[in-house]
Amino acid sequence: MNMLSIEQELKDNAYPGRGIIIGKSADGTKAVTAYFIMGRSENSRNRVFVEEGEGIRTQAFDPSKLTDPSLIIYAPVRVLGNKTIVTNGDQTDTIYEGMDRQLTFEQSLRSREFEPDGPNYTPRISGIMHLEGGTYNYAMSILKSNNGNPSGCNRYTFAYENPAAGEGHFIHTYMHDGNPLPSFEGEPKLVDVADDIDAYTELLWNALNEENKVSLFVRYIDIASGEYETRIVNKNK
Repeated sequence: MNMLSIEQELKDNAYPGRGIIIGKSADGTKAVTAYFIMGRSENSRNRVFVEEGEGIRTQAFDPSKLTDPSLIIYAPVRVLGNKTIVTNGDQTDTIYEGMDRQLTFEQSLRSREFEPDGPNYTPRISGIMHLEGGTYNYAMSILKSNNGNPSGCNRYTFAYENPAAGEGHFIHTYMHDGNPLPSFEGEPKLVDVADDIDAYTELLWNALNEENKVSLFVRYIDIASGEYETRIVNKNK
């Protein structure tokens, strides 16, 4: 698989929807993840990321304009011991609770499927990062309708052991803008990951479509110590 420029991937797509990047810094010392949200409606755009414990939560920027919180207010990032969970919906809680009961990442998601927002049937995308004893691996999942048919749910899990330095994988909800929005297809894209959290945050934020971008979360976790740095960028201020 050819490595793609994450900057170019984002610049070339006005509406990838919500996206997760997981990988390893170019110097090999950090586990890296990023999660962004975009929006076309006023309800979707009326959001910010706020820190909550070791994770983050979406929150209405202007509570008076919040019309339907069901699919837009959730915790995208939660930490369970040495595992960091990143998703595009409330399945973050499903994974957290399942893995806390000794279920696997994949087993935890068996109780969930794509979002009930026909005709888009937005895929649920999820990631799990596992750091232990100086080792690091991660997995990504997508739950999607059967080519737009909500009577079936297609489930895909991709696992990456001992990821290479400077490499990451990028999965997002939509192939591109459209009505209905076409679901992501194929396996997560191989993309580049930078060493510096501030430079990478700036690169990602600036590459996202100016009109549609809403919020960005980036975290670099030291693989040896587990200590982490976080950056949050919100369009609404």
